[in-house]
Amino acid sequence: LFSLTYIRNPGAAFGLLAGSSNAFRMVFFGLTSIFALGLLGTILLRMPEQDWMGRVSVAGILGGAIGNLIDRLRFGEVIDFLDVYVENYHWPAFNVADSAITVGVIFLIIHFAFEKRADPSTASETSSVP
Repeated sequence: LFSLTYIRNPGAAFGLLAGSSNAFRMVFFGLTSIFALGLLGTILLRMPEQDWMGRVSVAGILGGAIGNLIDRLRFGEVIDFLDVYVENYHWPAFNVADSAITVGVIFLIIHFAFEKRADPSTASETSSVP
């Protein structure tokens, strides 16, 4: 069901763009990483301190993105080493950073799906001054 392996992944998730030139991948992943890190950092800073589940979820995504970026800067590719399989079916190999991103996204979706919001009709009634 599980084994440790060593795979150098020059592409994105599931090996996407692995066949592209090295120069294109470096520019593409560099720009998307900078954009994603800036966006995630902004989201994290703007979240209320009381929203611990949202903050932990975004922090997991941010940490995973930073981890994969470090691999890309050091090696020009990401090192994947976790291999999950059932008989001959193998899930694409992944690493701890990929896991942090995936778990963070899942928890963020669950958090937003069950987040309690104030009823707009009652909020406007209580905030208006006669």
